[in-house]
Amino acid sequence: MTTTSPIPARRPGEPWEPALSVRQVLGLERVRAGQPEVVAGAHRLDRPVRWVHVAEAADVGVMLSGGEMVLTTGVLLAGDEDRQSEYVRSLDRAEAAAVVLGLGRAFPTPPDVMRRAAERCGLPMVVLHRPFPFAELTEEVQSRLLRRKFAAVSLSEAVRTELTGLITAGAPVQRLLDEVARHAGCPVVVTNLAHRVLGTAGERAAVDDVLRDWERIARQAGAASADGWIRAELSCRGERWGRLVLCGFRGERAAGRLLADRAAEGLVLHRMLAGDGTHGQGTGGHGGPGGSGDSWDSWEEQSARSLLTDLVTGAVPARQLLPRARAAGLPVNRRVFVPLVVRAREPARAARVLRRLGLPGIAARLADDHVVVLLSLAPDQDARALTAHFATRLRAEPDDSRAVVAAADARADWTDVPAGLREAQHVADAVADSAASALDLPPVVRLRDIHLRGLVRLLRDDPHVQSFAERELDGLLRGPDEDLLSVLRTYLATGRNKSRTAQLHHVSRPALYRRLEVIQGRLGVDLDDFEQAASVHIALLAHDAQQG
Repeated sequence: MTTTSPIPARRPGEPWEPALSVRQVLGLERVRAGQPEVVAGAHRLDRPVRWVHVAEAADVGVMLSGGEMVLTTGVLLAGDEDRQSEYVRSLDRAEAAAVVLGLGRAFPTPPDVMRRAAERCGLPMVVLHRPFPFAELTEEVQSRLLRRKFAAVSLSEAVRTELTGLITAGAPVQRLLDEVARHAGCPVVVTNLAHRVLGTAGERAAVDDVLRDWERIARQAGAASADGWIRAELSCRGERWGRLVLCGFRGERAAGRLLADRAAEGLVLHRMLAGDGTHGQGTGGHGGPGGSGDSWDSWEEQSARSLLTDLVTGAVPARQLLPRARAAGLPVNRRVFVPLVVRAREPARAARVLRRLGLPGIAARLADDHVVVLLSLAPDQDARALTAHFATRLRAEPDDSRAVVAAADARADWTDVPAGLREAQHVADAVADSAASALDLPPVVRLRDIHLRGLVRLLRDDPHVQSFAERELDGLLRGPDEDLLSVLRTYLATGRNKSRTAQLHHVSRPALYRRLEVIQGRLGVDLDDFEQAASVHIALLAHDAQQG
């Protein structure tokens, strides 16, 4: 499969009927029995044949609508070179696919006048050296065309039915694309109007092969026809917002066009029912989800979510994800990557702030309360300063003054990005496990800022750590009292600062003292003793990490 062919768009009014090429017709067993010879227009044998006509009239062109293979014995043309020449020219004007001349009494040999005229016009001209019943050829070709048309329509209806069923069942858009790719047997790519890839489906190696050269393919998107590359526009209410491309479709072209159209209909319907509107083209930079409506579930965001999920989980090796990242609009050549995880009251704001600042990167919500962000910066840009600026602007948003921005150190190597994303995720989770409101966090939290909390979280699944936490906190866990656990958590997180703890829990100091006495009595410890307090603190960190 080639990845450099341009992608053709269907011309308005172009017929959908399936066709055989002139070359395919000449390869039919019945036609070969007539010993066909191509005497002109051999370079145009891939022209489509939509129908077959037997015609002897000199002005046959007026009876044609284009794409016909015309069969003739030339009985009315013999002896009149002007009429022979005009016959060929009329076929060319009517955009006939080819002319087939049966040699016999009228023309025992190929007529030079017709041959030269056909060559000048680029019209394939074929002569049959053995007598051949034209009715058999007509019957053979027409039956094949009808079978192909029926097959294409059946495929179209099957795809429409399956996609409609998936949509009504609430299937995600990726499931629809996977179904289209299964029917197409080739990679399927969805882009916005700026040629940024929003979604893909198909066999992974083939998809990567397409995406590896996508920028060059996208530049040729408006060029003339290309074998197997079929495009359908995505639009709603008169506004185009994207394209669907079948990349290297190997079936009948008409079937591919019908399949692409049915797929486009399904995707538009899915988008409308999902409430994503007809906008969201996301052409304004690389700042993540975009579009005039800032819809968080836009196609751009879904594309970023898929890429970032594969990076975080390691489900796909990072190097194999490079073509997808590049096709999604993320700069990857000679860049420095900064992995971030944002926890905020309204996660969608992280992407909007990223876009407003003009920082190149992608963002996606991977859980209800956090967003993964991957910045792509030039080597001469100050990664730490830009990350801090992003965090400051995010915290300036209404109701997000306590947003947590967790970061890993910048990665110069793309293959190190997954580890960086997991580190940022670990930092964000460690902060979330704690009494974050009681902590004096920097604008950007890094691994060194979470100290013991980070270590305990890494060890949270160790049976010894779990047993230790249960044993140390048994007095509070046997009779769960969330208020006491919360007070203990804040008291230890603030470094056993009683004034700060009372302030954060909106209680008087005497009331706090009484609660601390109850806690110490249930646990059987003296929290004024550093070692005992440290032991309880570690146990509480482990308990919170396990609950998280």
